[in-house]
Amino acid sequence: MKKIIALLAALTLAVSLTACGGAQAGSAAPAEETDAPAENSTPFAGKNVSVMTPYLSSITTNQMVGYLQDDLTAQGAEVNVIDTANDFSVLASRIEDVTAAGTDAIVLVSADPTQLENQLREAMDAGIPVFGVDSGYIDGMQVNATSDNYQMGQLIVNYLFDDLMGGQGTVIALTHRPHPGVVRRCEAFDDLLPQYSGISLITEQHVPAEQPINDAQDIVQNLLLANPEKDSVTAIFCGWDEPAIGATQACQEAGRDEILVVGVDGNQQAVSLIQEGSNLKATVAQNFQGMIDIIMEDMGKLFAGEAIETGEKYAEATLITAENAAEFMQ
Repeated sequence: MKKIIALLAALTLAVSLTACGGAQAGSAAPAEETDAPAENSTPFAGKNVSVMTPYLSSITTNQMVGYLQDDLTAQGAEVNVIDTANDFSVLASRIEDVTAAGTDAIVLVSADPTQLENQLREAMDAGIPVFGVDSGYIDGMQVNATSDNYQMGQLIVNYLFDDLMGGQGTVIALTHRPHPGVVRRCEAFDDLLPQYSGISLITEQHVPAEQPINDAQDIVQNLLLANPEKDSVTAIFCGWDEPAIGATQACQEAGRDEILVVGVDGNQQAVSLIQEGSNLKATVAQNFQGMIDIIMEDMGKLFAGEAIETGEKYAEATLITAENAAEFMQ
């Protein structure tokens, strides 16, 4: 009888242990759920994105880089901002560096990719997606998010020639043709000028990118000394806002309030000068956050394994004059 009781006790203990083991196995599922990705994770989480430009000193380039850095960081990406202070040879070398380091994406901001084609192709051949913001586009890149720079050039030049100049007078052009966006605006200027027989070009002057406000101011001061008569200069077309600010300052210092100045970008200082009733009469506001939104959407899709449409993609731009300048003041 004692043996039977002992055997029954052993069987009871075995059943109990088996039940406990089953309970432990069942508890493994919640542990696996804990290891699953959090609901708020994004395709950017853990990705390293190299944001690269030679022009971080530019107000608008700095603004775009800031928007991009903020949005990428908010989505969990590690952002490496690289500025080469107007030196394309250094930029080419840094692209090689981030390619060798295995960055997950390159975003080129305000730079002509044709000047960096060999290095960008190495990156693309290594499977690194390359994006542009207000840059050009070469085959193999994913997307260049920008404004329709030719259309913006048409918009500001038509406003200058028709509404401000009335089809008559002389004009100075301040340009920077190494920048792909400025080139397209200047091409619109070049194409429209012959259609206005009453308007003549005094000169086109290249404005370096390092200190565009100061350099434009110096250039215009010299041009005003060479054209001292009132109304000898009717207008100054500027490929972007910083030279327009410098040109306005030169006109104000010379007391030449009759000269009309226009630019492109929607720079806050430029908008303020328009609102104040200075020589600066109009600009075209680029939608920089809209450009960043395009890049964020397409990069997120790529990181998530989805296909995207490649090529140039445009954010809408808006003409700013004295009538609506207040709406664009931040």
